Amino acid sequence: MNTSTATHDFQADIDAIGRSQIIPTLLETVLLATGMGFAAVARVTEARWVTCSALDQISFGLTPGDELEVETTLCHEVRQFDQEIVIDDVRHDPLYQNHHCPQRYGFRSYISIPIRQADGTFFGTICAIDPEPRQLRDDRVLGMFRLFAQMIAEALDADEAYAQSQSALSHERELASSQEQFIAILAHDLRNPVGALSAGLRMIERRDIDDKAAELVQLMRGSVNRMGLLIENLLDQARKRSGGGILIERVVAHDLDRSLAQIVSEFQAVAPEQVIQANIHIPDPVQCDVPRICQLFSNLLSNAVSHGRPGLPIEVSVSTQSDRFALSISNYGDPIPEDQLPSLFEPFKKGPNRPERNGLGLGLYIASEIAKGHGGTLSVSFDDERNTFSFVMEM
Repeated sequence: MNTSTATHDFQADIDAIGRSQIIPTLLETVLLATGMGFAAVARVTEARWVTCSALDQISFGLTPGDELEVETTLCHEVRQFDQEIVIDDVRHDPLYQNHHCPQRYGFRSYISIPIRQADGTFFGTICAIDPEPRQLRDDRVLGMFRLFAQMIAEALDADEAYAQSQSALSHERELASSQEQFIAILAHDLRNPVGALSAGLRMIERRDIDDKAAELVQLMRGSVNRMGLLIENLLDQARKRSGGGILIERVVAHDLDRSLAQIVSEFQAVAPEQVIQANIHIPDPVQCDVPRICQLFSNLLSNAVSHGRPGLPIEVSVSTQSDRFALSISNYGDPIPEDQLPSLFEPFKKGPNRPERNGLGLGLYIASEIAKGHGGTLSVSFDDERNTFSFVMEM
């Protein structure tokens, strides 16, 4: 018997059959049910016959990857004529008693059933041989082989569908990675023009300008600050997605209250119709990352300004007590729907009220990540017609 090893062209088919845990059991069942000594699943094309899986109890000598000359096999005829071949005893079979194949491979009993995938593609065969006669022309035996051929085809279809889904998933991941890199680069590059705008506004403020111009500068500064906040949130999101996380550098801060009060003043200037009642009392030094705490505070305050009910105040409370730092921001409004609470701190989630003012939906997510980075917690509650976001950490 002349055999050769299959090249990489058929390796995917061999691997697909090899991944199916059921096929060895099917081949073992074939041998037990028929008494035959060799059974295999073969990939059969017009030009090649390749072993994908085999169970050999008669030393026939084929293992996965081995190849026979396709013209020397009966599986070749199964493919050509799209029909089963069943031989109980070749010596008494009028069609095959003088056929070259039994003489070449030394078998007397033989069965080969085609394997067709769901789209009608001919994959190959499930076949078995034995040097002794076997009773194969039996409805139960034939039914078993046909069922096994169908099960193998379904396993191949499932493997192909899985491979396609994995390929699609890989493509989506690559696309998402490219998009995230683009967003990160864009956000980084936007820092410079936003910085230039801020510097220009500071220069204008130093000049002798009338009240109308001063009001306009304040409005522009508010817009620039919001752009800067969006940019920082985008950069933080990109760092988080790339595995870098949000960097927290804690120092002992003695003037955190002034930094937070400045943020309140900036928001009050750009939203004069929204009253902000701030009670900031931080008598003790706080070990924290001051820029990050200010970012968290700014994100929460921006959320309150966006969703607060017009005409009713936003209440800000910041304090230290013993070894605990507490910050809370409350705004009057409708309660956050319960179905949104589980995903409230996830990225790109937007609230139901006035969505046009929600930005990218990163503010609460970044605030949550900053809270985690400080070993603290960020939570939300609703009481007395107010939504309250609370941040607590140990100092």
